[in-house]
Amino acid sequence: MEKILGLDVGDRYIGVAVSDSLRLTAQGYRTYKKGTREDDLAYFKELVEQFNVKLVVAGLPKDLSGEETAQARKTINYCNFLKKRLNVEVVYIDERLTSKASNDILIQGRVRRRDRKKYIDTLSAQLILQIYLDQEYNKGDE
Repeated sequence: MEKILGLDVGDRYIGVAVSDSLRLTAQGYRTYKKGTREDDLAYFKELVEQFNVKLVVAGLPKDLSGEETAQARKTINYCNFLKKRLNVEVVYIDERLTSKASNDILIQGRVRRRDRKKYIDTLSAQLILQIYLDQEYNKGDE
């Protein structure tokens, strides 16, 4: 069954999450350190094949007023590259405050400050994907 990939795209790292087969829950997968475009393509091609992905949900960083940021444009550019090369659909979710929420979760889990960076991108991708899954699930209630 097809799964959905969640991405938190940064300049150096990409948090990656994947949905369960029923598309109800998001699980953090890992934080990927970006390489060359060809390295990135090979990595994501493997994930798309492994999880039978047709849809990618990416966090779109906006400022607090809701305007796109420079990082949002970089994210769109990067995801368009993946979309064209991997033949996947990409949707964007407003990711405002997901990094703060991720950090708060890690603090509550008593993760040391120096260790939080290892987990924050993956956890942010998981939150981004879960927001999307919840929105899709709740559409059925309307």
